[in-house]
Amino acid sequence: MASQTKGFTRVIKAAGYSLKGLKAAWVNEAAFRQESVAAVIAIIIAFFLDISYVDRILLISSVVLVAVVELLNSAIEAVVDRIGSEYHELSGRAKDIGSAAVFVSIGLALFIWALVLWQRYFAG
Repeated sequence: MASQTKGFTRVIKAAGYSLKGLKAAWVNEAAFRQESVAAVIAIIIAFFLDISYVDRILLISSVVLVAVVELLNSAIEAVVDRIGSEYHELSGRAKDIGSAAVFVSIGLALFIWALVLWQRYFAG
């Protein structure tokens, strides 16, 4: 069913749904809480480093990407769990692939941080 809400009211309602989703992730997903705390700490550190704006944007966006991927993974897990609690190969595969996406995004963030910090503080 299509929403009849239009214009700015639709934007306000969408923002409300987004905040509701963030709250649900915070309350129900320990991994999201842990990654969010790590992201806040990393972002604060990024602002204190003596690096270029581009490097700072890379550092911050890499940790925000981890949070985005974790939110998507949590959504996949919620849908799979809603379908049923009995084991199904495709359900397991969906959850494993979502988890792999989080793993890859964390690896990317670590790679970006290592590269930026190495280039700034250790390379000639």
